[in-house]
Order: sequence, then structure tokens, then C-alpha cells
Amino acid sequence: MSTETAVAAGPPTLDWAQARSRVYEAGAAAAPEPVELPVAEADGETLAEPLTTLTDLPAFPTSSVDGWAVRGAAPWRIVGRVLAGSTPPPLTSDGTAVEIATGAMVPEGAAGVLRVEESTRTAEGLVAGTLRAAPEWRTPGEEAHAGEELLPAGTPVDPGVIGLAASCGYDTLRVRRAPRAAVIIFGDELLTAGRPGDGRVRDSLGPAVPAWLRRYGCTITSADVVGPVADTLTAHVDALRRGLAGADLVCSTGGTMHGPVDHLHPALRELGAEYVVNTVAVRPGFPMLLARVVGADGRVRFVAGLPGNPQSAIVSVVSLVAPLLAGLRGRAMPELPRVTLVEPVPGRGDHTHLALVRVDAADNTATPVRHVGSAMLRGLAGAQGFAVIAPGTGGEPGDMVPLVPLPLLPGERVQGGAR
Repeated sequence: MSTETAVAAGPPTLDWAQARSRVYEAGAAAAPEPVELPVAEADGETLAEPLTTLTDLPAFPTSSVDGWAVRGAAPWRIVGRVLAGSTPPPLTSDGTAVEIATGAMVPEGAAGVLRVEESTRTAEGLVAGTLRAAPEWRTPGEEAHAGEELLPAGTPVDPGVIGLAASCGYDTLRVRRAPRAAVIIFGDELLTAGRPGDGRVRDSLGPAVPAWLRRYGCTITSADVVGPVADTLTAHVDALRRGLAGADLVCSTGGTMHGPVDHLHPALRELGAEYVVNTVAVRPGFPMLLARVVGADGRVRFVAGLPGNPQSAIVSVVSLVAPLLAGLRGRAMPELPRVTLVEPVPGRGDHTHLALVRVDAADNTATPVRHVGSAMLRGLAGAQGFAVIAPGTGGEPGDMVPLVPLPLLPGERVQGGAR
């Protein structure tokens, strides 16, 4: 089947779980080549290869305290001082000590380190005290041995990873860069400022979708958000072509059906796109899609078609865009935590139901929120995620169900499925 025919017809509606898997695999297959970045500039990127130690950690015995490195029995004669950053001469005679700072290299021949606060000075200027039974220094390889894998490929780089890499001796890290995204708003009836009225509604997705994409790790600026685009095929094709020229992923809003001014499908056909997913058996948001476009440079870009109804659009983001971006970034498929329902959640027949819920992290319970129509955003603003109700089922109080958490800001942690 030709690409044009594939776009015109498209594959059948996919089960929600199948759709997630398919877009993740498409993203992983199209992941760009890794780049080498200075350690300090790798924050927010993804490890492209395992982080292994270049030396033992620590690389040499280091004092855990300020005090005295001693040899033999007390009292000890002071024969020098050791500060961090130097290599001390060995202690060769019993009854000798060197003053030592925390983090300094313990001299060869030392039997122990005496804490300064547990030492005394004799009238003769000697050091006296009793060593603790446990050593007061870190031995080479105590944290890790040379060549040991500390973190696997696919690990998000955060300040903790940066510090660990630096402590191992890395100057650069091989990483996968954050994908660049663009957003195109279809629907020239939308208002971009002021109050809705006179048959026109305010565009809520133009400001919101870029913020969701940033939380999933995309790079996107205000210049990457275009629209509302005129309701003509030519305008749609031009907008998509411009977006794809600079982005790895273009998210469009509206036009995913086949109404009189829905030009997304014909525009994709004009661009020679191929569907990865075309409609998903999920409510809300089923007329979502993801298409693959191969550029003149041979690189694969993606178009995510989000429905125009606001909540449906966000369901599309968490359903298709999130796993796609995980694949593009070389990360694992997002695992879904589980929560316990407090109240009933209806099923949606043979469709998966993504139900907005508020999550109590203290007991890992989920309560459905109100105002959850596909065109509503009030419920979304107070929710922490979507409870997943499988096709042909309903959710009852006490049931444990998967949760699709709403994306977090960098540095935020998920606890019990909640933000």
C-alpha cells in the first residue's frame, strides 16, 4: 500500500494500550543520535549510555572527620599536616600523627583517624586519645568500584546525576537532547484575547499545550506557537510545513474529524505523511492521531493531531504525546502507578475511559472530580491525573486501577501517583 493510500484510509481504531505502545515504539525508532555535552550543561537531557565509574569511589582513602591520622599506640608525636587536595608522605614510625582535614587523603601506614574533638594535647605537645572501633575514613571503592554501572541508559539527567557524574571524573556526558516542539492552533473562529462571546470561544489550548509539553521535557518557545490558522487546506499545509521545518514534534489542535472545515487529514496527505495511530478507542478524545513525516533530510518528524475540545486534547497529550516523547528521548515507556478508587467511575462500553481524579497521596486513593465534559477545563485544573477504566468494565469503590499522572515540573516528585 502506498503512503498516500495509507494516509487516506488509515489503520483501524486502536485500543488505548495498543496505541500507547505503538507511538512509544515509533518514537524510539526515530530517536535522534546522541550528542556530547559538558556535564554542567546536561541538566534535563537523558543518558544515552550507562554511567559507569571511571575510578573507584572514592579513588583513595579519605578522612571522614577533622582530626589526626595516627600510627601505633598513643600518645603520638605530630609530624605534619594533610589538607584536602594533596598526597601526603607515608607514616613510617609508630607513635606519630599528622593533622588531617575532612576529605584529605589518609597517609599510607596510618592505623586510624582520631577525631579532633576526642583528642587532647599533653604538656609535652603530644596528641592523646582513644580511637573509635569503626574506621573514620572512607576506603577506596566503598561507594563504587571502577567500571561499575551506576545508572542505566535512559536515566533523566538532573542535578543529582550531574553531581555523581562529576564525582566520577566525567567532563562530558553522552546524552539525548530534549525534542523540539511546535504547536499549531486550527480554527480561525477562536479568540486569542478578551472574553468569549458573540459565537466565538477563547483559545485555551494555545497557552496550555506548550506548558504541558515543557513538563514532558520538550523545548518550545512562544515563537513555536502559531495560530489560529485560517480554515483552508492551503493554510493548514503551510502551517504544518513551517512547523515541521524546525520541530521534532508538531502538535495541532482541532480538525481531527472530517467536517467541512477539518483540513488536517487532507493536509497530512499533501505532506506525504503516514499514520502511526488514527483514532483511539478512548473517551474522551478518541479522534486523536499521530502521523510520521519524513523530511527531505531523511529525518523523521511527527504530527500529533489533538482534538479541539480542551479536555480531549489533554487526553491526547497524555495518551499519545507522552509515550512518543519517552521513546524519542531514549527513556523507558512510562509505567502507570495504581490507585484505589473512592467512588464509582462508569465505564464507556468498548472504549477505555480516562476519568479525571483527585489523588490523596497519604493513602493513595483517587476521587473523581466534577466538571469533566470534553469541552471543560474546570475539573482538569483540580485533578492530579486520569484513572484508567478498561473497556467493558466500570470502576467500583475499592478497585485498584492504573493512573495516568498529569506531567510534573522538572524536580517535582510523584508520590502515591499524586503531584
